[in-house]
Amino acid sequence: MPFLLLSIIAIPILEIYVMIRVGSEIGAFPTIALTILTAMVGIWLVRLQGFGLLVRVREMTDRGEVPALEVLDGALLLIAGLFLLLPGFLTDTVGFLLLVPPLRHWIVGRYVRVVPVRPGTPPGGAEGPRVIEGDYRRED
Repeated sequence: MPFLLLSIIAIPILEIYVMIRVGSEIGAFPTIALTILTAMVGIWLVRLQGFGLLVRVREMTDRGEVPALEVLDGALLLIAGLFLLLPGFLTDTVGFLLLVPPLRHWIVGRYVRVVPVRPGTPPGGAEGPRVIEGDYRRED
């Protein structure tokens, strides 16, 4: 939780600092135009890659396969889109990096190795059927 709070405070401060530095070099209006341009180009690329991902997911489901890794890939595309919509050059850099498919696949691979998932295992790791105990009373 402290990391999240620190991120919420630090990221906008860093973005403002970078925008001021860039603005002092190229001017205010070009900085604003560049920020808007990166957002538009980024969202266009996210949309393009998202449609390609949807096609792959549909093909996999038609073959009866579970598109688990593609769902994680889509989540990273969603995060990339969010970063690209936020004004600033640092978030745009992270967003554009997440648009690189080999980097996304590497991140998904690292996540899958760190968070092991066994099919059919309920949350908590207990084997067998999931049983929820409780009492009930029938009222007519």
